[in-house]
Amino acid sequence: SAVSVASSPAPPTSTSRALTARSLPSTIPSSTSTTWCTCSSTIPPTACGRARSRRRASQSKRTMPISIGVNGFGRIGRLVARIMIKDPETNLLHVNAGSATPDYMAYQFKYDSIHGRFDGTTVVDGDDLVLDGNRVITTRARDPKDIGWDKTGVDYLCESTGVFLTEESAKAHVDGGVKKVVFSAPAKDDSLTVVMGVNQEEYKGQTDYVSCASCTTNGLAPMVKAVNDAFEIEEGLMTTIHAMTATQAVVDSSSRKDWRGGRAASGNIIPSSTGAAKAVGKVLPQLNGKLTGMAFRVPTPTVSVVDLTCKLGKPASYDAICDAIKKATTDPEYCGVIGYTDEEMVSTDFQGNALSSIFDKKAGIALSDTFVKLVSWYDNEWGYSNRVVDLIAFMATVDKF
Repeated sequence: SAVSVASSPAPPTSTSRALTARSLPSTIPSSTSTTWCTCSSTIPPTACGRARSRRRASQSKRTMPISIGVNGFGRIGRLVARIMIKDPETNLLHVNAGSATPDYMAYQFKYDSIHGRFDGTTVVDGDDLVLDGNRVITTRARDPKDIGWDKTGVDYLCESTGVFLTEESAKAHVDGGVKKVVFSAPAKDDSLTVVMGVNQEEYKGQTDYVSCASCTTNGLAPMVKAVNDAFEIEEGLMTTIHAMTATQAVVDSSSRKDWRGGRAASGNIIPSSTGAAKAVGKVLPQLNGKLTGMAFRVPTPTVSVVDLTCKLGKPASYDAICDAIKKATTDPEYCGVIGYTDEEMVSTDFQGNALSSIFDKKAGIALSDTFVKLVSWYDNEWGYSNRVVDLIAFMATVDKF
């Protein structure tokens, strides 16, 4: 029999906040402003981070929603599922969750310590989940060949286990009936890497395996592209102040590979390595070898910030650089990707923001007209999960299955 785990109305959540300047208190000076998305006044504020400009072509041609599956029901897998359930362009058919039982999957889906309670109904019906009236098949297979994507009609797969991140390892998904696999993490081989708003046009249907890069590369690359197009970045160093993640230890543990990484995430600022800056060279080849970076993991649950210190080829005042980035927020190329603020904001103000990168004018500085520090925020969970869904939707407009 069906068991409901949504017996009471959901309270307001971080993902349903009105993320616009008009929601700010009247005490905010009128000289300050925050621009989330200006592409269309018809886009609801809570959806402004969805890269609609990449998908409008499909809205007039696609008569059926995209058939999608999710492999892995962790932080990103669950948020991707939440987004898909609310998106009329996507049809979540099947989730493979390793060992999680359907009732526990429903619990994990409905309740989230960071992003709040799911704004909808969550029902368990045997081995299926019924999410907002949408029936989703669930399985618990460790080997991709045993999942049965072909039986549920999945065309696009969000691979979010963090395990099958090469063409060779993910081939079993395609052999099992999936047509395209999107990695919600950096690929561990030479699979095509796409960052929405930066290089999505490189996807022409030529491959069955595409990486959405990392949350930090998505937070950095759009800002880098806007600045490089206007002022030519000669070289740069990036630091991401990154929220703690599930890969870290709650209390001091052990990590032979990364000694500092084995220390308590909840009580330390932990220096760490990251390939996010170097990965920008994959999506912007003209900057290959010109950027590198590192990370500091900090004890906050979500929202991270990139700090890019770079040397410019074309001299420009700091205000001119800020103006170029602000202009990008009105450019359809960056629609739903770049935001801009000159208000006194902190990390929790960006929680639940669906944009990839929100430039903070007041946080940056310039030493000269060719040497600057630029700062941009990103919700490393919610923003990135939106880009994964947008990438799948964009691929569908190209593939036309």
